[in-house]
Amino acid sequence: MSSHDNEELIDYEDEHDVIPNGTAPAAHTNGAATSTVDGEVDKDKKNFSGIHSTGFRDFLLKAELLRAISDLGFEHPSEVQQECIPQAVLGMDVLCQAKSGHGKTAVFVLATLQQLEPVNGEISVIVLCHTRELAFQIKNEYTRFAKYMPDVRVGTFYGGTPVQKDAEILRDKTRCPHVVVATPGRLNALTRDKVLDAKNVKHFILDECDKMLEQLDMRRDVQEIFRATPHHKQVMMFSATLAKEIRATCKKFMANPLEIFVDDETKLTLHGLQQHYIKLDENAKNRKLNELLDTLEFNQVVIFVKSVARAVELDKLLVSCNFPSISIHSGLAQEERINRYTAFKAFEKRILVATDIFGRGIDVERVNIVINYDCPPDADSYLHRVGRAGRFGTKGLAITFQSSEADQQVMSAIQQRFEVAVPELPDHIDPATYMTS
Repeated sequence: MSSHDNEELIDYEDEHDVIPNGTAPAAHTNGAATSTVDGEVDKDKKNFSGIHSTGFRDFLLKAELLRAISDLGFEHPSEVQQECIPQAVLGMDVLCQAKSGHGKTAVFVLATLQQLEPVNGEISVIVLCHTRELAFQIKNEYTRFAKYMPDVRVGTFYGGTPVQKDAEILRDKTRCPHVVVATPGRLNALTRDKVLDAKNVKHFILDECDKMLEQLDMRRDVQEIFRATPHHKQVMMFSATLAKEIRATCKKFMANPLEIFVDDETKLTLHGLQQHYIKLDENAKNRKLNELLDTLEFNQVVIFVKSVARAVELDKLLVSCNFPSISIHSGLAQEERINRYTAFKAFEKRILVATDIFGRGIDVERVNIVINYDCPPDADSYLHRVGRAGRFGTKGLAITFQSSEADQQVMSAIQQRFEVAVPELPDHIDPATYMTS
């Protein structure tokens, strides 16, 4: 290992990580960046709540995968799965935008496991994501779907853990994973120091790709890793939000990709999710939050705040009021962050106070209420936050506290962009409208 071993890797995950303006180096291309779809959305897209006639068996997947899918209780693929899986399993590059909670992860997990032929000491699949919690979750998805594929090994690598342990695993042919799920900073360090050998990689995936490619230094890490992999490989990128400028950047990494944009970006609303705001003074937030938690019925609640300090203090306050609260933010040691995420997912705690590191991709099926204690900074952040509730067509409730002129402008922009009315929270709201039976 080189002198980089003990380097403090950048944590990209919270909003206080400001990226300076600048121009990223040109992306290494996989081939032509042309597209037959050119980002246009099929006007006749089906609704997610429609009846699906397709079953997973129609995708002609391996028997081991079909058995795992059956064990997990999945019968009919979502729209994004119907659109993407048939081409993805054939090795086609895929650029996909689809709403939170509708099975994007399963697309690349199933597509790569279908094509995987594990060889000891060879990494076949690299999946990059922007937070450690998301990496941990994706690894678990691979483990669930590879239940009957005992020869397949999956590993996660991210900052905040000893880099030497990663090196030991990668250098041992009997432990080296065939599927690597990682954050860009740590994986770039392992690749740069010749610890990770990427010459056999056949599939390169970015989850929440816009988050990684918008930020200059994270994009550079992604590009360095990309350059270390073979020229010919399958590239797949996924996100719930994908601005037109970022689509162009994504396609520089791809060869004539299948482009799937499920629902027009102006209508990225979530079926079954009620959205409301409450206008109040900053000083009244705690009292109102207490009142909501006392009166609303919920399975689990995620409360979003704008900084680590506010997450810590609000969590302390809720615990002192005997609410079953826990917090997740970048100020925690890595092991503690994963422990808290696991405890919340296991329903050991019912209230989570979080910064925006929990706002993208994290899937906890029992969450049916999201409260924006601090208004999100923009429309994209809002969509990712409220997408934690109402996953895959279930009911949910999103409430945003609005306490300034800036908050009001953000809420106006959200309603305009997504063509959705976000009314004020009524005095009484029927639990049947946001609690899935």
